[in-house]
Amino acid sequence: MEEFNQRCFFECHETLEDLWNAERSELRRFYQGLLQVGVGYYKIITRPNYRGALSLFESGAGYLRRFEPSQFGIDVTGLLEIVEASRRELERLGEHGMDQFDRQLIPTLKAGDTHDPA
Repeated sequence: MEEFNQRCFFECHETLEDLWNAERSELRRFYQGLLQVGVGYYKIITRPNYRGALSLFESGAGYLRRFEPSQFGIDVTGLLEIVEASRRELERLGEHGMDQFDRQLIPTLKAGDTHDPA
């Protein structure tokens, strides 16, 4: 969570990839979803790739939806709302407006107060 919240998305990718590779249960999809969302933001702010960012937001959100409302204390529902707002903003800006993306839309992972099955 710390790497994601500090916007260290490359490092976050490495950490989540290790967790994803080690996990054999359905939690693999949770890690994969977080990883893809983080890389989506990386493709906006560090290595601009419009289509890649949109695709990663969509696929990452798809993986995360099955873990609503929360997982490991992370408010998955809230995260998905922010990812969707980010996707809409990116589509509004278009490929040539990515540098104008409002970085305040980049979420921080927060613990929710919902029931956590883990």
